[in-house]
Amino acid sequence: MYKVLQAICQNGNLIFSEQLSSELEGKKLKVILVEADVIQDNKERFLQLVDEYSFALPDDYQFNRGELYDR
Repeated sequence: MYKVLQAICQNGNLIFSEQLSSELEGKKLKVILVEADVIQDNKERFLQLVDEYSFALPDDYQFNRGELYDR
């Protein structure tokens, strides 16, 4: 199972924004820490690249897979 939770670090302890499920009680968990600002920066950079390299296709454009693979 994978779940993404947000938390705040206070005095060296993680305070989660939501309570963990009782199904997880006693289970060993692996935690990966990523600063929220880093994720937002990456997202903004990705969307900027999409905007930069996007272009409009003609209304009558149709994708031809055979042409792509020279069939």
